[in-house]
Amino acid sequence: MRILNRSRNTVIAEVVKVADSFGSRMTGLLKHRSLPAGTGLLITHCNSIHMFFMKFAIDVIFADGNDRVVGVVRAIRPFRLSPIFWKARYVIELPVGTIDGSKTSAGDQLMLERQAP
Repeated sequence: MRILNRSRNTVIAEVVKVADSFGSRMTGLLKHRSLPAGTGLLITHCNSIHMFFMKFAIDVIFADGNDRVVGVVRAIRPFRLSPIFWKARYVIELPVGTIDGSKTSAGDQLMLERQAP
């Protein structure tokens, strides 16, 4: 999957994996040591995250069911909790600097492009 910020005409991530099962949502990025530039993880049915046992900081975008950004958290560090964004339906976990690089902010409209297998 590729994710674009339609409001800013920027690319958020070129390669995004989706965590939509119980196991993949619970594991998230815990087994990773880093997240390469241009990549991300979209976690479904999620309005907050924890960073317990993570090994690196990440940027996080929270979006509602209409793909509108309802919150952003920059450079959340290991062993921290994000705020709860009650309207969020999914989150996108990204390398630090992605939010600023894509100029993403609350209210922006996202576009999720599903790629053919």
